[in-house]
Amino acid sequence: MDGNKNQKKAQDYPRSYSGGEAIRVLIRRLRDGTYLEILDDWKWIFRYTKRYRAAVLFFVAAGILSTSLGLLGSIAGKYLIDIVTGYKTDKLAILILVTVGSALGSMFFNAVVDRISAKLSIGINNDIQADIYDKIMDADWYAITRYPSGDILNRFTADIGTVAGNAVGWVPKLIVACYRFAATFFVLLFYDPIMALMALAGAPFLLVVSRRLIGRQRAYSKQVKGTGSRLTSFEVESFANFDTVKSFGITDLYSRRLRTLQGEFRKNSLDYQLFSLKTNIFLQIIGMLVQYAAFGYCLFRLWSHAITYGTMTLFLQQHSGLSSAFNGVVGMIPALLNSSVSAHRIRELTELPREQHTDAEQKANLPASGVSVVMEQVDFAYDAERPVLKQSDFVAAPGEIVALVGASGEGKTTMVRLILGLIHPQSGSAHLISADGTMVPLSADIRSLFSYVPQGNTIISGTIADNLRMVREDADETMMIEALKTACAWEFVSAMPGGLSADVGERGRGLSEGQAQRIAIARAILRDAPVMLLDEATSALDVATERKVLKNLMTGDTKRTCIVTTHRPSVLTLCRRVYRVEGTILKELDPEESAKLAMDF
Repeated sequence: MDGNKNQKKAQDYPRSYSGGEAIRVLIRRLRDGTYLEILDDWKWIFRYTKRYRAAVLFFVAAGILSTSLGLLGSIAGKYLIDIVTGYKTDKLAILILVTVGSALGSMFFNAVVDRISAKLSIGINNDIQADIYDKIMDADWYAITRYPSGDILNRFTADIGTVAGNAVGWVPKLIVACYRFAATFFVLLFYDPIMALMALAGAPFLLVVSRRLIGRQRAYSKQVKGTGSRLTSFEVESFANFDTVKSFGITDLYSRRLRTLQGEFRKNSLDYQLFSLKTNIFLQIIGMLVQYAAFGYCLFRLWSHAITYGTMTLFLQQHSGLSSAFNGVVGMIPALLNSSVSAHRIRELTELPREQHTDAEQKANLPASGVSVVMEQVDFAYDAERPVLKQSDFVAAPGEIVALVGASGEGKTTMVRLILGLIHPQSGSAHLISADGTMVPLSADIRSLFSYVPQGNTIISGTIADNLRMVREDADETMMIEALKTACAWEFVSAMPGGLSADVGERGRGLSEGQAQRIAIARAILRDAPVMLLDEATSALDVATERKVLKNLMTGDTKRTCIVTTHRPSVLTLCRRVYRVEGTILKELDPEESAKLAMDF
């Protein structure tokens, strides 16, 4: 499914619904046929709840039993009041026992349901997150990068939380709410049909009165959520670019921007809270009038000796219960729609194109060493009207260091992405060729054959050993030290307190850029893959260290293929071939052009 199309569809859904607005939305979707989208969203949700069917049945049974015990206790309470007021004097002990027992039983079942519900909510949240995480990580690189990281994080946390909170409990809650509504109504109907009808009419009356208010409340809610989303995105980007913000000395600018967004969020939140406060007061006044009308009718019936004190108490108590049950049933609709909205937003990510994978037979034939990276007549464009590469060829063979050079924006990064199988040619071919002539298309699975050192600082928080073992969990100390020596990093690592166990901060805090680069190169060496891809990986090293590292990479392993992107002339003199993008054509430079280019740097 197309990402932009899905984004537009999701925007057609408000972020949250409540009360009568939810009913209007549901009716509108029933009329225009788009309710099928809601059904599809809930079918997707129910895929994650199949393993919890037993829990759903338990919730239904426990909820019905708890509701029945609550009603039984209310009826017993009616007769207790009648006994106290002199209408009846027998069966006092058993009524006290029933009242207390039903209350305790109802409390017990409610507590059990709440406890199990919490466990299942966490369980299903983890299930969905784990599955969605895998799908996001396997999404096509170009498709997933169209979504801001803050938006992805919001979907991964808030939206999955909404779905998980309703996935298991929604159906049981709906069934129990309907049962409670029906049971309460029939209990009132048994004692006084007029009182039952008055109680039944009270809740819909409140719903009709609040209909216009709920529409405005939804608009305020959308405004608050939109501002909150912008604030979250700003915070995520600020912390992700912490070094850049500090290095440019623009922390004051970012502080002002934060406070501006906070001010907008504060204003919108307070406006929403004030409107909600006024709305609640208005609805409470209407509710009081309805309650007083019911109370007046009860007093009249009591004055005319048509009912007892116990019956009046039961009616007033269950009048509120019937309204609560009705609101519970209606409240399921917003839960249904809000979960549908969140599920729709999550599904957008899961329905993004998957990465291209190598089929099982080809994967079984992946070579362990001695592979060439070959591209033939490759055309590629991010935008159809702006081609990056046209009719381009590239070869990097075992035992060679091959360079990709050129100014920023000329296509080096695109070449790296093509080599890693993150993007794919619109025409032409890109593949690996083993020593026996086996050809394997570049895809997600061939990355296991690459040792990659990207641009920038890629050190994670933890120990030096933690950073190295990212690519090889079973690496022992001897293997790690050897890799560090090859990368000219062991000298400074061994001098650090703890050596391999020395702690480094996020993004290599505590290390220089050159030290961080050498550890990243050691990590790639430890992977021991047949192809080494260095993307400006030696830019922070001095010339002597850079030459030594590159020579170490090729010494003793004549089957390794090494591809580097660089601006450094010292690298070019070590390269077997040099490629440069000229216009949109990737051109192999002859030795004279390479020498001249090295002098021009």
